[in-house]
Amino acid sequence: MTVSKSSLSALTLGAIGVVYGDIGTSVLYAVKEVFGSGHVPFTSDNVYGILSIFFWTLTIIVSLKYVTLVLRADNNGEGGLIAMLALASQSVKDKPALRRVLLLVGIFGTCLFYGDGVITPAISVLSAVEGLEVVSPAFNKFVIPLTLLVLFGLFWVQKRGTAGIGKFFGPITVVWFACIAVLGVAQIATHPTVLWAISPYHALSFIWRQPGTSFIVLGAVVLCVTGAEALYADLGHFGKKPIRVAWFAVVMPALTLNYFGQGALLLNNPAAVKNPFFLMAPDWALLPLVGLATLATVIASQALISGAFSVTKQVILLGYLPRLKIMHTNVKEVGQIYLPFVNWGLFVTIVLAVMIFKSSSNLASAYGIAVCTDMLITTILTFFVIRYSWKYPLWLCVAATSFFFVVDFAFWASNLLKLFDGGWFPLLIGGAIFILMITWKDGRRLLNDKLRADAIDLNSFLEAVFVSPPVRVEGTAVFLTVEAGTVPNAMLHNLKHNKVLHANNLFVTVHNHEVPWIGMEKRLEIESLGHDCWQVIINYGFKNDPNIPKALQHIKGRGCDLNDMTTSYFLSRDTIVPTIGSGMAQWREKLFSQMHHNASGAADFLRLPNNAVVELGSKIEI
Repeated sequence: MTVSKSSLSALTLGAIGVVYGDIGTSVLYAVKEVFGSGHVPFTSDNVYGILSIFFWTLTIIVSLKYVTLVLRADNNGEGGLIAMLALASQSVKDKPALRRVLLLVGIFGTCLFYGDGVITPAISVLSAVEGLEVVSPAFNKFVIPLTLLVLFGLFWVQKRGTAGIGKFFGPITVVWFACIAVLGVAQIATHPTVLWAISPYHALSFIWRQPGTSFIVLGAVVLCVTGAEALYADLGHFGKKPIRVAWFAVVMPALTLNYFGQGALLLNNPAAVKNPFFLMAPDWALLPLVGLATLATVIASQALISGAFSVTKQVILLGYLPRLKIMHTNVKEVGQIYLPFVNWGLFVTIVLAVMIFKSSSNLASAYGIAVCTDMLITTILTFFVIRYSWKYPLWLCVAATSFFFVVDFAFWASNLLKLFDGGWFPLLIGGAIFILMITWKDGRRLLNDKLRADAIDLNSFLEAVFVSPPVRVEGTAVFLTVEAGTVPNAMLHNLKHNKVLHANNLFVTVHNHEVPWIGMEKRLEIESLGHDCWQVIINYGFKNDPNIPKALQHIKGRGCDLNDMTTSYFLSRDTIVPTIGSGMAQWREKLFSQMHHNASGAADFLRLPNNAVVELGSKIEI
């Protein structure tokens, strides 16, 4: 599909604002953490070496790995770890043991996304507000309160959606990149030889002279690629070309100029190491720069929060979390959603992170392990996609991914050194969410196995019922059930207590698939069971917006016409029983039972109409 110049420009502008917000604000703290750690002796050669490592880290991880290779692994136009996981698992579906391992690895990586989602907004906003300390030390006591105030405002407006402010993201972020580029050029002009750091000689020379220091410092260098995963995650929103154009035409040049400008400043004034980014600016520009930096970090955080909503919805549809309340903030864009529980859960955890670590330097110790683990997982999944889905030769697949695996592993191993200094925090968050997800998945499997074993065959039951049929009443009954071809409990109770049957009866089962989208032409599978009864299967991808009434409207003209005013939705309720024999540990059973109970009020996840009749419980079977 060709993209017009105007649409390419608009998409590129949007990509700059949404995709590159995180990586664009890394200039606030990356250089400061490398030289402020005390591991790198402050010499001219070391400055050149570190700048060269920064440049080649951006080139290898972002330009080559993500922009060139990983963006090619689109799942029907969609990207992100969930899309990659679905693509990889489908490519090895004939190897069930390997598929299970890949699913666990991919889901664990998804859980770590939430850990990164806590650290990134905290360190970004805090580092921006810390610019006030450069204006005057008297502002020090206001840094944390102002950070928390900004974060609260950010999370409070989430329920209003991003449609109104989203159109400003791109232009503001373009101004930000222009500003950091100008600051860099102004400093480079005072020490132009710093541009020689582009040569890989300086990086290799630094590593050769100081291998131990090089390994340690990678834990801070990784800060320059914060948000690199967003390149792939936002593929479906903008497409490959706009993301690539934005990176090579705007983002990478601006980042390179700013990093090299900070290096030039340090060569001229080593004392500027306390906050080289803000000390690049003249005194008159400090306050406006703090304001612009805070705005840029808010935009970067907004993109990550929206990503957390989207990822949570996808995980729910894949069956790894119970249904949560989902609010649609835009009637035209199904992707713009708001999950209150996720929103305020993130806020509380971010506040906890700010209060525990208190500064961007301390938060830098917590950053790295989660994102580097995700990068490793992405590389591993990419191998299985290009080997088993694209059918490339083994030697080419190994060659294409092994280099990136070595690089990712080096960064990951270096960040392990920060485990007890703060790296435990995102791992703790990711681990807790992983336990919840696996417990829900295992619990639903065990429960469904039990329900399936006790189920009554629907065809046989209907034959028996219509030997002496009950009274038929006007309207259509929609029975939602987990297993196609079985009698829903709601129907049994309706016959027992009301002793009537509707004129039309739909037995509806929702199937969620490991593909992003399923079009309307494949949405419904309908089978007539006789006596004005139909078995209906509704298919959704993990990016689709489940809407049962809307889907059922497409059965019109196929034997049954729905009328919203005469349609009743009967929702079954599960019964939780202790596992007999092999199953989950008792504490996991109790956890699953509690999650199941809390999810029982989330029937609106499938977007039933306002006039739906909830006859028997409130839990929809999926």
